[in-house]
Amino acid sequence: MKMILIILYVVALLSYTSDANSYTNDFCVANLAYSKTPSGYPCKSETIVTENDFTFSGLVAQSLKSPFNVGYKAATVNYLPGLNGLGISASRVDFGINGTVPMHFHPDATELTIIVEGVVTAGFITPTNVYVKTLKAGDVFVIPKGLLHFKFNSGPGKALTFSGFSSDNPRVHILDRLLFGNNLETHTIEKTTLLDENQIKKLKAQFGGTG
Repeated sequence: MKMILIILYVVALLSYTSDANSYTNDFCVANLAYSKTPSGYPCKSETIVTENDFTFSGLVAQSLKSPFNVGYKAATVNYLPGLNGLGISASRVDFGINGTVPMHFHPDATELTIIVEGVVTAGFITPTNVYVKTLKAGDVFVIPKGLLHFKFNSGPGKALTFSGFSSDNPRVHILDRLLFGNNLETHTIEKTTLLDENQIKKLKAQFGGTG
């Protein structure tokens, strides 16, 4: 079963480039010494490219972090320079009991998630509907680009998922941090969300916000 999942995962990642050959690069290893441009990082000279530019060994079990009780690790171009211009990347999420990936969205990437262990409920929201599914090991769930979505551990034990993205460095905007992790005034949040003032202040304290 694990081998089937790995093969499925690799095929899913590669498929992201099948309809995007007109704007991807086959071989442009990122030179991380320079700033990223809209078209990616500048290419490293092929004379100094090594196998290590195409290898990342960090997609391993992660320690669980509060407040959501999950561990997260991404394999993006910043860690795997060989991804530069290819329009793909990956991530791993380890879920503790009741662990949650909170409401968030990727403005520049579709996400394809494979459940490897445990039971995970995943869903996304459109302007007209909500799509939610409880998934088990071997299931695959796709989340279209730019849509607000979430995942949480809905089983009795731990859970593990891997995801592929249609970007070599997908941006992540977490709703809780957007609302409560800055200096947006409590009164403004109260007026625009109808949340209680005390609850807003509690969440600001949790996410480091002020105001």
